[in-house]
Amino acid sequence: MKLFLILLISMSIYANELKIKANSFESDQKKGISIFSGDVNIIRENDEINASKITVYTNTKNEPTKYLAEGNVSFHITTQEGAQYKGRSQKVIYVPLSKEYLFYENVHIKQLGEKNEIIGDEVVVKTVEGKAKAKSNTKNPVIMIFDIKENNESKK
Repeated sequence: MKLFLILLISMSIYANELKIKANSFESDQKKGISIFSGDVNIIRENDEINASKITVYTNTKNEPTKYLAEGNVSFHITTQEGAQYKGRSQKVIYVPLSKEYLFYENVHIKQLGEKNEIIGDEVVVKTVEGKAKAKSNTKNPVIMIFDIKENNESKK
C-alpha cells in the first residue's frame, strides 16, 4: 500500500494528475513496475486510456517512464495544439518524456471534429509536434480517410 501511495503521489507531481481505476493492482518497487488489471481506466490531463491491463514503468525516482496498455485498448488523446483523437488498438505505449503514443495491432484512429482517420497496424502520434505516421505489417495497406478542402478562389 505504501508503494501504491508513493507511486500515485510521484505520478501526480510528474504529470499533473493521474487517476487509475482497475480491478486489481500489483507492484514491484525494485523493478519499477506497477501492473493494473481488469477494466483499467487511466486519465492523465486530457488523455484517457481504457484497457484490459496497463503496466506503468517508473525510474529510481518513482517517475513514470512508460505506460503499456494491452488488450482491447480504447483511447482519447489531445495534442499540444488541441487536436483530439479517439480510437482503438490492441496495444498502446505512451512515453511521457517525449509525449509520444505508439499504437499497435488493428489500429483505428479518428480525429474529432474532422474527417481524418488512420487505419493500420502501427501508428505513432507525436503530441508535442502534432505529427503522425502509420505503417502496415500485414498484406492490408494503411488506410487514410480525410476531407480535401478546396479553395473556391482556384475555381475562378
